[in-house]
Amino acid sequence: MKKFSKSGHNWLVVVVLLCVFVVIGTYQAHQIASAREDVTYEQLKIFGSVLDLVQRNYVEEIPPKQLIYGAVQGMLQSLDPHSSFMKPEDYQELQIETKGSFTGIGIEISLKDGILTVVSPIEGTPAYEAGLKANDKILKIDGKTTKNMTLIESVKLLRGAKGTKVTISIYREGWRQLKDITLTRDVIPIQSVRSRILEDGYGYIRVSNFQNKTISELEKALKELEEGKGLKGLVLDLRNNPGGLLDQAVKVADVFLEKGLVVYTDGRMEEQKMRFEAHKNRHSHNYPIAVLVNEGSASASEIVAGALQDHKRAIILGVRTFGKGSVQTIIPLEDGSAVRLTTARYYTPNGRSIQAKGIEPDIEIPYAPQKKPEEKDKIFHFMTERDLEGHLLNEERPTEDDTSSVKDKSEDEDSEVENKETQSPLMDNQLEEAVRILKAWAIFKQIK
Repeated sequence: MKKFSKSGHNWLVVVVLLCVFVVIGTYQAHQIASAREDVTYEQLKIFGSVLDLVQRNYVEEIPPKQLIYGAVQGMLQSLDPHSSFMKPEDYQELQIETKGSFTGIGIEISLKDGILTVVSPIEGTPAYEAGLKANDKILKIDGKTTKNMTLIESVKLLRGAKGTKVTISIYREGWRQLKDITLTRDVIPIQSVRSRILEDGYGYIRVSNFQNKTISELEKALKELEEGKGLKGLVLDLRNNPGGLLDQAVKVADVFLEKGLVVYTDGRMEEQKMRFEAHKNRHSHNYPIAVLVNEGSASASEIVAGALQDHKRAIILGVRTFGKGSVQTIIPLEDGSAVRLTTARYYTPNGRSIQAKGIEPDIEIPYAPQKKPEEKDKIFHFMTERDLEGHLLNEERPTEDDTSSVKDKSEDEDSEVENKETQSPLMDNQLEEAVRILKAWAIFKQIK
């Protein structure tokens, strides 16, 4: 009979112990999963009981579908400000927003402190021509109060057939009463890219959002600006850009990068861990770039700014960005509805998390609106990701700082809504500074 050596015996003991540990680990994992399922089942019993109570005892009979939709919406809203449930019609609205046009009055809106607020009017639209301004509060739509109204509900009321009218009641700081403005709906083209020559050799491109046609519009604008003598420098304006499609943001950054990481995402599931790389371009754009950002620059625009900053491809000017560094995945459901679920976080090429932190500009330049001598100074604080209740914390800095409690101190002395009042000056102080820096850049490059 063959005998085991001492070393062979030791190896046998190790193998047996490993098998025991695997069995124990598997058993513990099964127990944990089973316990989790038991807890979930108990909570679902509570949900079923409440659903039954409402159906049998509520003062009015409510359709089961409405109750279920409401429960799902409440569950997702409890997670973070960006997760939500979309009814079939809401999901269709989302798809419309990325396709290039819609019918309405032409404003970007958001909820600020629970109040429906104008972010900005879109140039050339009914809202723009009527003189609506950023930070105007919309308190009624066709006489219906907007209190407790969701963004999607308000969008439905504002949109409608071309030629129809809608009356909004707005309040502006400094006014003593609401003002009713009646607007005629029209087709609103969503042109995400606008461009022009600032002065000889220096171009300007504004990207207002990231939608399906953004990259094609950008490449066309660059081609037009570069014709002739070419460009000595470019200002890329991402101010008040709320974001949009991730793939378009990656492609925009890729235009100005020859290689390297653009952005990566990290989540709990393996499929949520993605990396997006730049590729060598057929046409190089090797001139200096200044990128303008502010508190309204969010999500996809922060990805572009962060990538260009980390690769030292551009100088970032303005003020710290919004700080929306989370990824939302749209998951369609069987009945045509959909779930918008936060599934991961964005990270810049150097591994910086954008979430609740934003992109710090290389040179901080607060916006100074052009004012008449008699006008008072005003400070406006945009709502940022850190101001949103229930936002995800940045794992690199889990505690909030005092800057999140800054209040809006703006005072608007205007008492009338005037046509074209919302037009941006051709050259504001941030844009002027960007051009000066690009000129200095060109001068320093000549110094040997």
